Amino acid sequence: MWILSILPDIAIHAIFAIGILGLIVGFVLGFIPGITAYKLPIQIISILVFSLGLYLEGGLADNMVWQLRVKEMEAKVAKADAASAKVNTEIVEKIVTKNQIIKQKGDDIIKYVDREIVKYDTKYLPGAICEIPKEVINAHNAAASGNAIVDSSTQIPTGAINKAATPPEKK
Repeated sequence: MWILSILPDIAIHAIFAIGILGLIVGFVLGFIPGITAYKLPIQIISILVFSLGLYLEGGLADNMVWQLRVKEMEAKVAKADAASAKVNTEIVEKIVTKNQIIKQKGDDIIKYVDREIVKYDTKYLPGAICEIPKEVINAHNAAASGNAIVDSSTQIPTGAINKAATPPEKK
C-alpha cells in the first residue's frame, strides 16, 4: 500500500484510535444533551474513520510480516554469499595448485629432453645422422597421455648413451 510509505506508524494507530473513540462517543454517549444533536454525523464519520483505521492497521501488519520475511531472506543470502566465497576460494586454490603441478611436470620433462638431446647431439660429427632417441619419444608420449614417467630423478640407461656417443666408422 502506497499510503503506508507516506504515513508514519503512529498516524495509522492514531486514526484507528480516533475511530474507536468516535464510535464510543456516537453510540454510548448519545444521550448527553450536547451530543444528541450531532449523534448521527458522529456515528457515520466514526464508522468511516474506524473502517479506514482498521484497513490501515491490517495493511501495516501485513507490511511488517513482509519486512520480516525480507530480513530472513537477506540473512539467508548473506549466509549463502559467505559459503560461496569460501567455496570459490577453495576452487581457486585447487586451480592454482593444479597449474603449478602441471608447470613443474612440464619443466621436468623439458629438462629431461634437453639432457637427452645433448647426449645424442651429433652436430659436431661429420656425416652423422641425428636420430631422435627412444627415451625422448617415450617421454613425449607419456607427457601427452598425462602419465609423465619422467621427473628429475629419472635414470638414463648408459648403454644407449654410449651407443649414441660412439662415432660412426669411416670407410
